[in-house]
Amino acid sequence: MIPKVFKEVIDLGDGREISIETGKLAKQAHGSVVVQSGKCMLLCTVVSNYKQSDVDFLPLTVDYREKFAASGRYPGGFFKREARPSDGEVLTMRLVDRVLRPLFPKDYHAETQVMIQLMSHDDDVMPEAMAGLAASAAIQLSDFPFECAISEARVGRVNGEFIINPTRAQLKESDIDMMIGASADSVMMVEGEMKEISEEEMVEAIKFAHDHIKIQCAAQLRLAEAFGKKEVREYDTEREDEELAQKIHDMAYDKVYAVAKAGSAKHERSASFQEIKEEIKATFSEEEMADFGALVSKYYSKAEKAAIRDLTLNEGLRLDGRKTDEIRPIWCEVDYLPSTHGSAIFTRGETQALATVTLGTSREANKIDMPSYEGEETFYLHYNFPPFCTGEARPLRGTSRREVGHGNLAQRALKGMIPADCPYTVRVVSEVLESNGSSSMATVCAGTMALMDAGVQLTKPVSGIAMGLISGGDTGKYAVLSDILGDEDHLGDMDFKVTGTADGITACQMDIKVKGLSYEILVNALKQAQAGRIHILGKLTETIAAPNEDVKPHSPKMVTRTIPNEFIGALIGPGGKVIQELQKETGCTIVINEDPVTEEGIVEILGTNQDGIDAVLAKIDSLMFKPAVGSVYEVKVIKMLDFGAVVEYMDAPGNEVLLHVSELAWERTENVSDVVNMGDVFDVKYFGVDPRTRKDKVSRKALLPKPEGFKERPPREDRGNDRRGSDRRGSDRDRKPRRD
Repeated sequence: MIPKVFKEVIDLGDGREISIETGKLAKQAHGSVVVQSGKCMLLCTVVSNYKQSDVDFLPLTVDYREKFAASGRYPGGFFKREARPSDGEVLTMRLVDRVLRPLFPKDYHAETQVMIQLMSHDDDVMPEAMAGLAASAAIQLSDFPFECAISEARVGRVNGEFIINPTRAQLKESDIDMMIGASADSVMMVEGEMKEISEEEMVEAIKFAHDHIKIQCAAQLRLAEAFGKKEVREYDTEREDEELAQKIHDMAYDKVYAVAKAGSAKHERSASFQEIKEEIKATFSEEEMADFGALVSKYYSKAEKAAIRDLTLNEGLRLDGRKTDEIRPIWCEVDYLPSTHGSAIFTRGETQALATVTLGTSREANKIDMPSYEGEETFYLHYNFPPFCTGEARPLRGTSRREVGHGNLAQRALKGMIPADCPYTVRVVSEVLESNGSSSMATVCAGTMALMDAGVQLTKPVSGIAMGLISGGDTGKYAVLSDILGDEDHLGDMDFKVTGTADGITACQMDIKVKGLSYEILVNALKQAQAGRIHILGKLTETIAAPNEDVKPHSPKMVTRTIPNEFIGALIGPGGKVIQELQKETGCTIVINEDPVTEEGIVEILGTNQDGIDAVLAKIDSLMFKPAVGSVYEVKVIKMLDFGAVVEYMDAPGNEVLLHVSELAWERTENVSDVVNMGDVFDVKYFGVDPRTRKDKVSRKALLPKPEGFKERPPREDRGNDRRGSDRRGSDRDRKPRRD
């Protein structure tokens, strides 16, 4: 018997719907929902242990996986089983995690898992746009201590019209691709890429998404009410002592304020703060520290945060002595690494990124093989954040989710400026060498310069900046901070990263921690970010004003040639023999693709030696050579036969034709060697295909003067094969009598 199912439907306003259903699947989970739009179905389950973990943070795991069976496909590779998550899945996990995590109580430390699976795929629905909705809906059905329902929505804009949760086809035509996470009251997360839009247009897109998110939040609450809203579970809360908190605040506040106002460097400042903390700890006995030592550290951190925030709000000063809109000193350098195809260093204060560029053929494109999308990227960026960049030693455990996310943000910032006719596959790698403030934005700046150094003809240079916001609550005061430090990242109410050209925004990432942030403050913050971006852009263009006109001498040159489909096989040769020998002889890499529309062959030739590239082009020209009837061509004898000479067109090496003995000279030729020898070069005339032999016919004698008194032999009479009516009885030979 099928259990009772509870369902809510959300109207997207254009004929499409999203349904949220519970009661049928995964009933042992603490909350489970199936979210469906079209044929796309996501199953989300949530479970949280009832026992608190022995840690001082929330051990929350958000996992998003796309099952290949959902689209009727097998996983690639030798083992036919889904393995580690793809970058696309990791990015979706991060989008959901960033909205959910702040809504759990700060003292809730139970192991919690949110698992979202794509169970059925629809080509017209992008499933990641519904992942946040599924996660929140499942939590609303649970007994977790969770502040409020949230949802996420994707926004596109085609021909000036905003679209909620657009299809992949619509996104190709869109100048905006943004994911917004919010509750009914507040926007909490924004991430996306744009085609040089203004700050006001960006805010309009956020408002549009928020209006739809409010509807989705209301649907979750109706579903929870119908299903039966559970009582919020009780858990062991953290110990609090208001008297101790006030005592530590009084002991620490003024000292921290003074250190913060001094405007010192990162390590000096950290040492001073640690000294204040140790002085406070020293005022307590060993027994007291054993009893409430954890509270002392906690309350000191609160006092430190309050003092630093107040310094900025009251005096407009920051930890390193800068004003709120001041950018740290910047220095840049290009062409630093001698062997790379392009390189650049970008250093801003205590943050440094070294970017490299590698140029390749379409064979080096980044293949994307997900159940919801198959394709390839001809421009991609990888970001590495080693421990030494923050002065730490910690285990190396492969590429982290953070590295995937920051690399993706920088890639989205730059990819719109790669020209459509760029013949190369381009890979940018950013090595973060120092970090105190946004290394992802340093990556964008270093990447821009490295691309220009490599000779990639960027449409426009791109810069990026990390911003912060400190609000004064009921006082109405707020301070927008340009180019934030690492310490300012966690003590503010909003941190956001914005990239763009001189003409508009190309990408952004925001995490908003304060409720009810007004759109007016958001616009002001984005305007201040614009001024910072332009300042940084000026520093980049001082270092390298425009892309180099050509690639470096040691970098591969790319030439693309289109050939008719009929010649592809000849260029490849039997078993790839021709193309392999050509690559070996010329030192070039040759890649052949077929145009899906015209079905013509697109030949990519990549090499560092121009002579080698020219040799490949000559071979292609030779393969496509078609002599014109009546034209004269210079040829060379390459083979001697009894009945003629094999000659090669000098303009098309490799193209051979038989010069018959009868076409060597007007006089009768007994031996071919009497007229021509191996290696002789002379002209011949092309007569087209001989109807008798069905082979190309060329003639040497046609270009020679006819000897005086020369008489051509009369053509042989063609009697054909029909001998009916002929009388052979009058032949000279007598017929022998028939023998019985």
